[in-house]
Amino acid sequence: MKKEKMNNIIQRELSEILQTEVKDPQIGFCTITDVSVTNDLSIAKVYVSFLNKNIKKSMNALERSKGYIRSLLAKRLTIRKCPELQFVLDTSLEYGNKIESIIHDLNKDENL
Repeated sequence: MKKEKMNNIIQRELSEILQTEVKDPQIGFCTITDVSVTNDLSIAKVYVSFLNKNIKKSMNALERSKGYIRSLLAKRLTIRKCPELQFVLDTSLEYGNKIESIIHDLNKDENL
């Protein structure tokens, strides 16, 4: 199975698991923006972003639920060994918004 296909399958399954199975309110509204598995499929880096403001609490709640999430994922995957999950905060959206606001401010200054 190709690595790219595995990334997509894991991302889809994890999104569904977080929406329907995990009941921790501290996680809040969590979006999986990307998944990247290693070549040997032993580790999956899961990039997440949150809509709520308390990101640290949400990340801690996600870490606490990691074992449960992984066990649910293992039942859904057709591979022999489920990869270990590493949750990484995806800051690309915030970075993009910051760049956009800087460009907006520069354009506003030019129009004065």
